[in-house]
Amino acid sequence: MKIYGDSSSGNCLKVKWVCDQLALPYDWVDVDTMKGESRTPEFLRLNGAGQVPTIVLDDGRVLAQSNAIIRYLARDSDLVPRDAFQAAKMDEWLFWEQYSHEPYIAVCRFQMVYLGKPASDLDPEKIKRGYFALARMEHQLAATRFLIGDPFSLADVALLAYTRVAHEGGFHLDGYASIRRWIAAAERELDLPPAR
Repeated sequence: MKIYGDSSSGNCLKVKWVCDQLALPYDWVDVDTMKGESRTPEFLRLNGAGQVPTIVLDDGRVLAQSNAIIRYLARDSDLVPRDAFQAAKMDEWLFWEQYSHEPYIAVCRFQMVYLGKPASDLDPEKIKRGYFALARMEHQLAATRFLIGDPFSLADVALLAYTRVAHEGGFHLDGYASIRRWIAAAERELDLPPAR
């Protein structure tokens, strides 16, 4: 399997982390999106949306969208609950992450880290929505060890990717003790060094 990804992208790291966690063999093909490498004719033949991550399976089939990829790769593993309702709760968080978390936390990080914008230039609505997302996570994680309860699942992998570096987008986690505890626990599950 080949993973086409940008190693600075949380969406791409999700795929790498799942493969590493499940000991799935892969070749990483670094794609520098800031240099337009996801917009070349060769890459667009793989993924017409011009986005990373994209994987090419051993049989040549191609799959894109980070949460679809990790859902496929982890389909028979302990990262996906066997109970149908618990699996649906996990999917609920996966959909929520892409619609209500990533567009704010990750976008603010992108603007500060990649585009060099100061925090004062960020869209106040994006900051407000980002803190709303963090508050929802804090509320859940004050009640449960991981996002769907005791088991560590793909929901935690997906939301860890950008939450652990939220400070790089101007989001401060000082008042979010449950999130900070969860980040440390999730990093241990994935054998990751603590985010800086």
